[in-house]
Formats: sequence, C-alpha cells, structure tokens
Amino acid sequence: MAVTPSGPSARTDLAKLGELELLELVRSHPVPAHVAIIMDGNGRWATQRGWPRAAGHKEGVTAARRVIRAADDVGLRYLTLYAFSTENWSRPAQEVSMLMALLERAIVSELPELMERNVRLRIIGRADGVPAPVQRGIDRVVNGTANNTGLQLFMAFNYGGRDELLDAFRALARRVAAGELTPDEITEAHVTRALYTKDVPDPDLLIRTSGEMRVSNFLLWQIAYTELWITPTLWPEFGAADLYRAVADFQGRVRRFGGV
Repeated sequence: MAVTPSGPSARTDLAKLGELELLELVRSHPVPAHVAIIMDGNGRWATQRGWPRAAGHKEGVTAARRVIRAADDVGLRYLTLYAFSTENWSRPAQEVSMLMALLERAIVSELPELMERNVRLRIIGRADGVPAPVQRGIDRVVNGTANNTGLQLFMAFNYGGRDELLDAFRALARRVAAGELTPDEITEAHVTRALYTKDVPDPDLLIRTSGEMRVSNFLLWQIAYTELWITPTLWPEFGAADLYRAVADFQGRVRRFGGV
C-alpha cells in the first residue's frame, strides 16, 4: 500500500490532538492492514516507581487490552503483539513463572470481549516447552474465536524470528528430501509459505516502545520493508492515542519498496 506525504502527519501537529480527534483523523485516510508491536518497558516502568517487576507486567496486560480495542476501532485487519520471546526463558525463574501465570489468566479473561468484538486470536511461536495449563488456556481462546471474522490478533508467544526461519528451512528441506522440490526451485514465496505467518500480509508498520533501537529477533523475514516507529513511551503507558499517532505518521510516509 503506497501512501503519499499528504497524510495527516504532514498537515497536523499530532501531539496536540486528543484520542478522539486522532481517531477521526486517522480514519479519514487508508489505514495499514497489519501493525506489529514490540511491547517493551514493563520492568523499567515498575522499577522507576519502586515496585516489583510483576506490577509492570500486570499493567502491561492492561495496555495490551487498550491497544487491541484501539486497533479494532481504527479498522486494522491484523495486529501482532510480541508477548513472550524464546529469549525470555533466560529471565529469573520466579519472573518467568509469574509471567506464565499472568498470561494464562489474561488470555482466558479476554475471551468474552474478543467474542463481542469479533476478534480472532491466533498464536505464532513454538508450542513445545510451554506449560500445559498455559497451553490449555491458549487453545481454549484460539478455538473459541476461530470463526470470528474481524480483527485478527496474533500473539507471538515463545517466539523467536531465527527459530521461525529455522523451522521454515527445515520444512523446505524435508520437501526437497521427499522429492517435492529441488533446491533451485525454492523461491521467496516458498519461504513465506513455510513461516508461522504464511497466510498473513507482512506488517506495514512496526512499533517499538521504550525507545530501544532494535528489532529483538521479531518477524525477521516479514519486516524487510516494514516502516518503523519507535517511541520512548514505556509499554504500560502506551494507549490508543499513541497507536493512532503512529498510524497517522505512517499515513504521511512514502513507501518505495526499494524503488525510486
């Protein structure tokens, strides 16, 4: 989707607009089909307040709820949230255990609203190694929302971009070994169809909170030409207005995809 510099960010001081004004402005222009978010800063948000890191993660769940609602309100087709990476297992055992319990409760508690909003939950990442109670909760919500036709919400859980590529390459290698493909026949399309996101368009916009300037092993293949929007706001403080400002900024950019 190409956009021109006549978008809202080219004509308006977005920082001065309130949430409803931003929503109206963004809706008046084509919105990106797919937005991905690296939700970063929960621990720092809590530490700055002298609170345990767990408090930041709990507030992070609230922020995720706000952003899912905002994404639905603005008309996104796909929203991908980086919930738990494969690297996160290296955190202290107590924090990981708390995160698993929090994610289990949060995912199940969201089912009624996801149904009300016609949102479909899908998970990308490796299922192996995930505690059984958490996996059961995930399966319950994924299955319960499977027929919903509105916003498709992807949660990257036990996810790593390099792991995803390894899994894709291994799947293609098995096809070569079975005689279905030759190495020279493999194209970008074959790789794309072997990814966890095989039936989803690449993100138009990647948002990262907390100001860190890296992609943290997230959707490495898919973000080749994704527009980046980085904010110093820590994830627990990120809300609908922040999402709308990011989308408005995107609407004012020119995407050339390597061309002139």
